[in-house]
Amino acid sequence: MADARRATDECRTADASYAADAHRTADVYRAEIELLVRLFFEDPELVFALEKSSEKLADLSITYALGRRESRAIVWVEIADAEGNTARHEAERPVQEEKRALQVALLEALSRYTGIRQPWGVLTGVRPVKLYHRYLEQGEPHERIAGLLADRFLISPEKIRLMEQITRRQLEVLPDLYALGREVSIYVGIPFCPTKCAYCTFPAYSIQGRDGSVEEFLRGLHEEIERVGSWLHERGLGVTTVYVGGGTPTSISAEALDQLLAQMARHFPNRDGWREWTVEAGRPDTITPEKLDVLKKWRVNRISINPQSFTQETLLAIGRHHTIEETLEAYHLARKMGMNNINMDLIIGLPGENLDVFRHSLEQVGRLRPESLTVHTLSFKRASTMTKNKSRYRVAERDEVAEMVRLSQEWTQREGYVPYYLYRQKNILGNQENVGYALPGKECLYNILIMEERQTILGLGCGAVSKVIAPSGKITRYANPKEPGHYNRHYREYIEGKLKHLDEQLFAPV
Repeated sequence: MADARRATDECRTADASYAADAHRTADVYRAEIELLVRLFFEDPELVFALEKSSEKLADLSITYALGRRESRAIVWVEIADAEGNTARHEAERPVQEEKRALQVALLEALSRYTGIRQPWGVLTGVRPVKLYHRYLEQGEPHERIAGLLADRFLISPEKIRLMEQITRRQLEVLPDLYALGREVSIYVGIPFCPTKCAYCTFPAYSIQGRDGSVEEFLRGLHEEIERVGSWLHERGLGVTTVYVGGGTPTSISAEALDQLLAQMARHFPNRDGWREWTVEAGRPDTITPEKLDVLKKWRVNRISINPQSFTQETLLAIGRHHTIEETLEAYHLARKMGMNNINMDLIIGLPGENLDVFRHSLEQVGRLRPESLTVHTLSFKRASTMTKNKSRYRVAERDEVAEMVRLSQEWTQREGYVPYYLYRQKNILGNQENVGYALPGKECLYNILIMEERQTILGLGCGAVSKVIAPSGKITRYANPKEPGHYNRHYREYIEGKLKHLDEQLFAPV
C-alpha cells in the first residue's frame, strides 16, 4: 500500500445540470476533507489541486466530483495510488446536505482503500452525545435516532449504543438538563502543578517556576471571584455546580486553599443550593491531611485523585514525579478523612503500555473502588512535549487501542459503573473517545453540563474560558489569559470585558 505522504484533491464537475465551481468547492470543503484524510494516515502532506496534472504529484490521489439530480446532491469519490490500487464510492443526499454526501463518499472510499473502519464515521467533533440530545428534543424515538446516526453519519452500532446509554443516564441524573438557563456553573482555574506532564497542554505551570507569582495570582483571582459573585447576585442568577481545576488546585498551600474556597462560598450565590462542588486533587503528591481538612471544612463533595497509570515506568516517562505508593496512600488518606466521592483517571495508550499493562491499572482501580473512573484515550495535542518529541514515545497501535477501549467498557460494566459523559479530541489514538463512568448516583454533574452545552459556564482564573449560552441558543466564548504573569498584569481588564460580554449575550433583547 502506498504511503500517503502527499494527497492531492482534484475537483471536477459530475453533471451537466450542476456546474460546480471548483475554487468554491475546494475552499468550502477543504477542512472536512483534511479532517477525514488524517483519520486514516498519520501526518500526511496534503496538496490541493484544481486541475488534473500530467506530472505525478502524489503517492495517493483523491478525486471527487459533485453533481445534482433534481433535489439530490450526488458525490463520487475515487482513490488511486501509484501501484494501481483504487477504491470508489458514490453517495447521495438532499441537496442541502451536499457536505454530508461528500464526507460519506470520502469516508467510505478511504475505508475501502485502507481496510480501516472508523467507529465514529464522519463525526469529527468533540461532543457526539449533543447530537443525540438534539434528536430527542425534536421528538425522535431512540430506535429512529439509532437509524439516523448510522445512515447520516456512518457511526458504528457499538458507539450508537454508547451514545444512547449516556444520554439516558444524563437525563436520569439531571431531569431538568434542558431547563437550566436561569442558573450558571462556575469553573475556577488554578494554573500550577508540581511538574508538567508530557501529554498536557492545559495551562499548567510549575509551582516552583517563574511564570508569575502564586500569591499575586491568587489576589487577582480573589478579586475576580468577588466581582463575578456580585454580578450574579445583581442579575438574580443561581449556581448549579462549581468546579475547581487546573493545573492542580491542591498544589497551593492549605492556607491559600482555605482562603480561596472561603472566597467562593462567601461571594457565589446560594451556597446551600449548589448541587456539586468539585476540587481536583489530581496529583497524589499534593494531597495532605491539612488540605483534606480544608476541603471537608467547606463541604467540597467531590475530588479527583488521578493515577493515570499504575505502572511506575509509565509515570516516569510522562513526567509525573509521584509513585504508585503515593497514589495509594493519598487515596486511603482521603477515604479515612471522610471523602466519599472520589474520581480517578486512567489514560489508554500511554507510552510503552499494552493491553496487559492497562488491565493491571484497571485491576488496581477495582481494589480501590472509587465512585467514578474517567477513561481517557491518549491524544497527541499539538503543543505537548509528547507531540513535539513523538519519536521518543512508543504508543499502542490502532487495533490495540480499540481493544483497550473495549476492555474498559467490559470492566466498568462488570464492576457496576455506568457511562455518563463522553467527549472526543483531535489526534486521539484510534479515533476513539474519552468516557466518564460512575457508580449510579455519583456522576459529576459539571462534566455533563460542560459537555452538553446546556448552561452558561463562567470561567474564572488562569486559562479559564467562559462559555456563554444566550436565550437564543447562540454560544459564545470569552477566554482569560493562559499565562499567570499575563493574568496578574491584566486580570481587571478581563473581568470588565467578561461582565460586559455576559450582559450583552444573556440580557440583550432577543
